Amino acid sequence: MAKILLVDDEPDIRFVTRRMLEKEGHQVIEAETGEVALGLLAELRPDLILLDVRMPGLNGWEVCRRIKADDRTRSIPVVMFTVRTSEEDMQKSTEYGAEAHINKPFDKKELLQLVEKMLKGEAAGD
Repeated sequence: MAKILLVDDEPDIRFVTRRMLEKEGHQVIEAETGEVALGLLAELRPDLILLDVRMPGLNGWEVCRRIKADDRTRSIPVVMFTVRTSEEDMQKSTEYGAEAHINKPFDKKELLQLVEKMLKGEAAGD
């Protein structure tokens, strides 16, 4: 069972995603803002972070940059989880240090496969 930090300002998205991941045996911790997520990281030490881009306050790219700049958290895989679907947006996710980018609305099977790959330490394109 993995510990996954789910960061999204939309309660419905968090609910659906949490239920789906919990059915797979994962423990899911929710954060509704980037600031809350950053505050939880030190104590939680999640195995994976699913991170929305468009949120009030700190956007997901800035949160990812801060995660990857911190020696204590840089090894945690980050999946950008967003409606931002352009090639430029995906490139920006990579530039800020995210290991993968998945578009919302997401395909359940695709998200679960990506989560498993990330937890096994495989690259998203493998």
